[in-house]
Amino acid sequence: MNRIRVMDENLANKIAAGEVVEKCSSIVKELCENSIDAKAKTILINLLEGGKKLIEVIDDGIGMNSDDASLAFQRHATSKIYKDDDLFFIDTLGFRGEALPSIASVSRVELKTSDGNVGTHIVIEGGKRLLEEKSDARKGTMIKVTNLFYNTPARLKYLKSDASELANCVSLVERLALSHPDISFTLNHDDHFVVKTSGSNDLLKTIHEIYGVSVSSKMIEIKNSCDDFDIYGYICKPEILKSNRNHMIVFVNERVVKNFEINKAINDAYYTYKPDIKYPIVILKINTDPTLIDVNIHPTKQDIKMGKMDVLTDLILNTLKDALYKTLLIPNAAERIPVSNPIQKKILESVVKESDEEYSITTQTTFDFANSELEESVEDVIAVNPEMKKLKLYPVGVAHGTYIIAENETGVFLIDQHAAQERINYERNMKALKEKKVATTELLFPITIELSSSDYLKLKAQEDLLLEMGFGIEEFGVNTFVFKHHPTWLLEGHEEESIRRIIDLIVGGLSGFDRVKFNESIAITLSCKMSIKANMHISHEAQEELLNELCLCDNPYNCPHGRPTIIKFTIYDLERMFKRSMN
Repeated sequence: MNRIRVMDENLANKIAAGEVVEKCSSIVKELCENSIDAKAKTILINLLEGGKKLIEVIDDGIGMNSDDASLAFQRHATSKIYKDDDLFFIDTLGFRGEALPSIASVSRVELKTSDGNVGTHIVIEGGKRLLEEKSDARKGTMIKVTNLFYNTPARLKYLKSDASELANCVSLVERLALSHPDISFTLNHDDHFVVKTSGSNDLLKTIHEIYGVSVSSKMIEIKNSCDDFDIYGYICKPEILKSNRNHMIVFVNERVVKNFEINKAINDAYYTYKPDIKYPIVILKINTDPTLIDVNIHPTKQDIKMGKMDVLTDLILNTLKDALYKTLLIPNAAERIPVSNPIQKKILESVVKESDEEYSITTQTTFDFANSELEESVEDVIAVNPEMKKLKLYPVGVAHGTYIIAENETGVFLIDQHAAQERINYERNMKALKEKKVATTELLFPITIELSSSDYLKLKAQEDLLLEMGFGIEEFGVNTFVFKHHPTWLLEGHEEESIRRIIDLIVGGLSGFDRVKFNESIAITLSCKMSIKANMHISHEAQEELLNELCLCDNPYNCPHGRPTIIKFTIYDLERMFKRSMN
């Protein structure tokens, strides 16, 4: 008897469903993407019990005739590709022909569709067709999915709570709405509104409809292009950071994707603008030739392979850095985030439980880099924080020996003196580390450093680096070096401590030494030690000097660790708090 047999089609569909249908949001994704491909302009999603009891998607797309509707539930039946070459020019979200038969194999599916002529009504349960008849001719498609995983109980028990399943569906619909701002999306759960977008084709308005005014009015528009890629979108000011990467949303040719290298480029652009444990809100659209990407590597089609990735990441990194560099980023301390609608708040509290620190709103800023050179670095930009220079801050005192109080005609500013001087020292150290000619000074008493055998060998391997930085170093006995001179940017009186910190950075580094990151680590490490501490009172003249130097920094808004250096109370905020203004 033969041991190898061809699987029953229904069994094959159940197996495929394990890849295509992982949770309720997987079904919502596949059905909504079909609606988008059908040129729908309005998509309505109704859910019950997080989607476990009911998932219904209604659109006003082109619909299907009776023959197409009947074929739609056969495996690998699709209207989106016809020949091998089409795989290299995919411009639709779906193309595999697996979604509908996979969903129908593990649930009860009811379809009503029409292309404007005769409508078709089909009911399938567990892969078996129970009904196929003519119906009303409303143009568009309605698909209703119930009894999910009723015939695969092992998968049913792994569905999460209603709140978790709903949260996944909401997150998905929000991303689809952001990727297609020209389409109106409405998501209802248990007959309560959760998400609604207008389909205005205005990305910022869609961001506002999803995140609210507290986020949308703190976004910076970015646009840039090169020979192979066009990028467009919005990035947040560092005052509204999140506790996870979920809000770094990337679309490639309008497809939601997850890509480590792209996310890393976005995160690197915010380097020193934020703490390492916080992440920005970024809505980034990337358009490129379909031949440069391969979306056919996973059934979810979210993982992609892309050619010329280094060109793309450079474009993203430079564009975002330039936008942040040219924007006034002082947060307004008096503003607060308004409470979202009750359903969204419940989802957030029950699933995400983020403790995000969110500040407030100033104005949105727009930058168009379409004609800029990709190779231009941040240091080459001529206008250095022009808005910061216009502030003309005047110090009037110090609170708690830590916060400088300054004012101008627009309001009152609080400056963290330690964070501010950390930023000043960091940029001064970075500049010194980039200099080709290093000014050095002799040590009156040479500093002797004894190391373990392993650390000695690691430092010996990087001896040329120390010489290049301006250190005079010689071997001095067993596992010992003596330092006779050092670069002038080391803090006077803390030479030995600074040298030991630099040695720790060298010997503690991972494989693959990176000089740029090494310089940044040195600059950050030493800038903290060289800075004024909290609870240290400084003179009025020292306050003025600190503010003047801060205004000259490339990034005067954050210390090297990402903490804010300055916050603002507008005159209106003060008058409102003291009831001078009742508006």
